[in-house]
Amino acid sequence: MKSTDLIDRIAEATGGTKADAKIALETVIASIIQAAEAGDEVSLPGFGKFTVRHTAARMGRNPATGAEMQIPASRKLAFAPAKAVKDALAGADTKKA
Repeated sequence: MKSTDLIDRIAEATGGTKADAKIALETVIASIIQAAEAGDEVSLPGFGKFTVRHTAARMGRNPATGAEMQIPASRKLAFAPAKAVKDALAGADTKKA
């Protein structure tokens, strides 16, 4: 699914225009990014949580040359699905089997 598909669904569900739906989707995404930049957690009940995870600096290997290199510490955005999402996905697996 692409963002245009989400925009179409939002517009259809709300009875609004695609332009308004696009603004709504972009606002949600921008808000999640701003919260992540600040190190805050974003919790969407029934969907899941977005959290910032810190990874420590570590040694790795350049896959092309095999030479050792330092991989710097970084922050990554992680998503943990809510129980309802996990259950829906588990149910989808049993339906296909």
